[in-house]
Amino acid sequence: MKQYPRFKAAACHAAPVYFDAHATVDKACAWIEEAARNGAELIAFPEAFIASFPVWSGVWAPVDVHEFFCKLVASSVEVNGPEIARIRGVARRHGVFVSIGINEASPISDGCIYDTNILIGDDGALLNVHRKLVPTYWEKLTWSNGDGSGLRVVNTRIGRIGALVCGENTNGLARFALLAQGENVHISSFSPRWPTHPPGEAAYDLEAAIRLRAGAHAFEGKLFNIVASGFLPPEAIDIISRDNARARQLLEEASKSVSLIMGPGGTPISNVLKEEEGIAYADIDLSLCVVPKQFQDVVGYYNRFDVFQLKVNRRALVAAEFVSEQIPSFEGLDDSAPASETEA
Repeated sequence: MKQYPRFKAAACHAAPVYFDAHATVDKACAWIEEAARNGAELIAFPEAFIASFPVWSGVWAPVDVHEFFCKLVASSVEVNGPEIARIRGVARRHGVFVSIGINEASPISDGCIYDTNILIGDDGALLNVHRKLVPTYWEKLTWSNGDGSGLRVVNTRIGRIGALVCGENTNGLARFALLAQGENVHISSFSPRWPTHPPGEAAYDLEAAIRLRAGAHAFEGKLFNIVASGFLPPEAIDIISRDNARARQLLEEASKSVSLIMGPGGTPISNVLKEEEGIAYADIDLSLCVVPKQFQDVVGYYNRFDVFQLKVNRRALVAAEFVSEQIPSFEGLDDSAPASETEA
């Protein structure tokens, strides 16, 4: 008889130590250990948790944020770097799965940063790396476009896990690409706040947007959705506002995000965190996804694959594609030396 996984999930409503990757990794490791002690087997952190979300681009003109961009670049990390290695080690020691957002540094460009989500296995293995397909609105001033190489669902002992970053949870095609791979555990990572309008004007309601998108994906896919959102601490507001009253007002009045876990009915099954940092927990029982699929199964009988077709390009994008690594041999040229070290 088929057995359905059951486990506890944890959604971390947390703030990074802004522009300090080392201290933020210390914090992530401590929170992973705490959640593991409380029985969690899947622990999710917010978007761009290592080590800052570029909210300054929503309150300052582009010509005024070079300082912040340089600090973000300096605190960005590579997927195969020592910071992620530490987190992988903690996941392995505690036997837990970890999802975490990073500012991913490019190994070939000091100014190219991706908004990336990493999924780590309970053995410390790197299961998936997903770069946000399109940065949203003023985020384009910071992050580069991602690609489809990370639009993958990973089959694990606790379920088939997929993840999308912030606004791309609005993208129906990206969401369906994951559902079509059998996703039954989804991770949604979000920003801490998201200013959109001048002070005093009606602005974007981040909490409402998160609840709507997360609930829709859970309901449409008949799955569990772990929502991990950032928190903007007072010290970050101090750094970003630069003692400017208008900038501070924009940051303080912007709608706050929320962290929670939703069941396959599209409603919360955990506590909801908003006003302070903390961890939201919920017990996940994947057998509860079965009955709702009797009603609507959008990747099964409740669709018309003869009418609708979706093609997904999962080719990773690179700056240049070199078709041959062979170096031509010329008289007087030492083939054994790297090209950069060879003198004419």
